[in-house]
Amino acid sequence: MDFLSGLDGHTLFLLLASLGIALSFEFVNGFHDTANAVATVIYTKSLRARTAVVLSGVCNFLGVHLGGIAVAYSIVHLLPVDLLVSVNTNLGLAMVFSLLVSAILWNFGTWYLGLPASSSHTLIGAILGVGLANAVREGLPAGSGINWHKALEVGLSLLISPVMGFVLAGGLLLLLQRLLKNAALHSPPVGDAPPPAAMRAALIVSGLGVSLAHGSNDGQKGVGLIMLILIGILPGVYALDVDTPKADVLAVREVAARFTDYFDAHRLEIEKAYASGALIETPKAGPAPHCDVRGAVPAAEAIQVRLAQADTIAALPEHERFAIRTDILCLDDASRQMQDIAPEADREMIGRWREVLRRPTEYAPDWVLLAVSMALGVGTMVGWKRIVVTIGEKIGKTKLSYSQGAAAQVVAMTTIGLADGLGLPVSTTHVLSSGVAGAMAAGKSGLQMRTLRSIAMAWVFTLPAAMFLGAGLFFLFALLA
Repeated sequence: MDFLSGLDGHTLFLLLASLGIALSFEFVNGFHDTANAVATVIYTKSLRARTAVVLSGVCNFLGVHLGGIAVAYSIVHLLPVDLLVSVNTNLGLAMVFSLLVSAILWNFGTWYLGLPASSSHTLIGAILGVGLANAVREGLPAGSGINWHKALEVGLSLLISPVMGFVLAGGLLLLLQRLLKNAALHSPPVGDAPPPAAMRAALIVSGLGVSLAHGSNDGQKGVGLIMLILIGILPGVYALDVDTPKADVLAVREVAARFTDYFDAHRLEIEKAYASGALIETPKAGPAPHCDVRGAVPAAEAIQVRLAQADTIAALPEHERFAIRTDILCLDDASRQMQDIAPEADREMIGRWREVLRRPTEYAPDWVLLAVSMALGVGTMVGWKRIVVTIGEKIGKTKLSYSQGAAAQVVAMTTIGLADGLGLPVSTTHVLSSGVAGAMAAGKSGLQMRTLRSIAMAWVFTLPAAMFLGAGLFFLFALLA
């Protein structure tokens, strides 16, 4: 980080303030969401609260480092390309501040009320609000303000995962009741006595597994936001991964050449698609480059010309790196649109080319992962009590039993881990709380409808509330920019 010594005072202040806000989001995320991951471990007396919270913090720390960055950029690409390619402007920084501040405000408020609301929903709602506000501000159709293709994909993962949690946890509990005949396993904790050894081990392992998966999935969201900040304030340093191997740089050039040939060969089909409405011309937003299918060939050619100057990213002049990133994002977005109308036989090929094309742009330095994991891990160790009581006592009419806790945790760990593998963001909060509800329902413990209504209301209102907050703050910050 030697580049810090060369920054002027204003830029350095802006950078440190932005990173501070982003890490505050992860800190709040830690004490807001991770309480769900350790709630059943604490409530069933499997571990003392302080031990469980510290171990959960460690697992969150490790999860950030082990989870990759697929979810990080899945979140980032909810934003329209015109905002992503103007992130190094005052408008782009207004966007990032709006996302972070609105997410922190809503997360803190729901935590204070003891509601298991979702940090994922909050952040995604803020992103959608900013995208729509930008479209209104630029006088563009609302449909152009958000990457709806990615939004639908993310929305489905957030919708389906709690349903999976409810159904699978209920099914797993019924299986445990059939296989494990010891009545003590299916009873709530009595006093401070821990559960039987095998069940205790299962609860501890699955609880820490949920924490690991949470660190991987939720930590990546902070990583993505910090990368937007770094790219916006220091584009010459962070627009592209300077450690990209030579072979990958050459592969990007080759793929850009293939895209040039492909789009040239399909010009007639492209114009027919525009005429029929299968492709919609993207309105130009302000000073941002015009990224659509018709602009694919110029973007692909620009990538080839610029990367012909050097065989590594580090060898490129710093002032050229953001321009290359912009061309890559524009070409990738055009290719995504082309992929939707291309013949079935070509779609997989285009998908492979896009993966190669994005390699220099989708990355995170080790120090970013370390900072996010520290913020998430330390945040985990604060403020867990409110959510633990809600999970343990206020979802079912009876207290949570050992087997119900284990069923909910195993399903949550598996569901979130699967989402990580697919690069999809999910809500630890809603997957686990719905798993507890499913286990309670299957165990005929009854459900406290008042609590479930509160959780459901938080689930329903988080998205629009975060959208409203994000949009309002964006208008304010954009006015001040």
